[in-house]
Amino acid sequence: MWKSKVKGESGLRDSKRWRTFMLFIFALFAVAGFFISNSVGAMKISIPDIVDAIFTDREGPIRQVIWNIRLPRTIVAGLVGTNLAVSGAILQGVMRNPLADPHIIGISSGAGLAGVIILILFPQLTYLVPPVAFLGAMGAAVMIYMLAWKGGIQPLRVILAGVAVSSLLSALISGLMVFYSDRVSGALMFMSGGLSARSWPHVRIILPYTIIGCIAAFIMAEKQNILVLGDDTARSLGLNVEADRMILTAIASILAASAVSVAGLLGFVGLIVPHTVRLLIGSDNRYLIPGSALLGAGLLMMSDTLARTLFSPQEIPVGIITATLGAPFFLFLLRRRDDGYN
Repeated sequence: MWKSKVKGESGLRDSKRWRTFMLFIFALFAVAGFFISNSVGAMKISIPDIVDAIFTDREGPIRQVIWNIRLPRTIVAGLVGTNLAVSGAILQGVMRNPLADPHIIGISSGAGLAGVIILILFPQLTYLVPPVAFLGAMGAAVMIYMLAWKGGIQPLRVILAGVAVSSLLSALISGLMVFYSDRVSGALMFMSGGLSARSWPHVRIILPYTIIGCIAAFIMAEKQNILVLGDDTARSLGLNVEADRMILTAIASILAASAVSVAGLLGFVGLIVPHTVRLLIGSDNRYLIPGSALLGAGLLMMSDTLARTLFSPQEIPVGIITATLGAPFFLFLLRRRDDGYN
């Protein structure tokens, strides 16, 4: 069960100065991830050259590498990390469940099935993967809500419906890959989560959802704080629990769907980033949401840099990096007693 720490948190995390300082640290981490991602690769580029290529230089090889290859991919990585982290933060609070994230409630599986259908059955239409995956994710979210609705929405029913839908959709994905085993190579990167060849069209796909979703999540932060206190308390404080929970879940679904539509199935980002931020600055969503956005962006930009360079010239899916980082952290969370849950 969720244990609220929004009211009465003790120690350093309750200090507004500390929380502001940690947000500044998260912002520095995101900026560092941005410059490292643009700097490291087959061509080493210094930070002054990166700044010059972005703002002043209009020609030359560095300009071409930055603008046509590294900059759009880095921006996509940052936006995907932001969306998944904020989506996870919302879902963990709304569901009052420490394991809630886009994978658990089935959104990612919906996008995965839609993307795999295109990649395996219609490989000539690969340019349709982002919009179709987005529609698949939103379709899965609607299905989960329909199955979970019974005179209202309860967090436990949403989790259970999400697990059931996710299992069904994953089985369908496996079936497709078995029956069309000769065509699965194109779907492997999508299933593992990858940012290879991401460019400006992908930035334009995800950016509007990032802006709208993050602003909406921050506006709803106070209501999220109240929902964490429990349904009875929230109702006594004048909150329309069912409507607000549905709105917040829709925001989380849109953020996750847009991320999966351009990057594939990335695990652990929506799970570990909100936990990390919560451990450092507490559960107040006025700080948790922007902190998760910044740390998620920095983490995925750093992870993508590792995916590109660790076994260069061979590139690995960034989902492998996030899973490698996330699994030990998840075990660490299980060992902790003071993590905001009991």
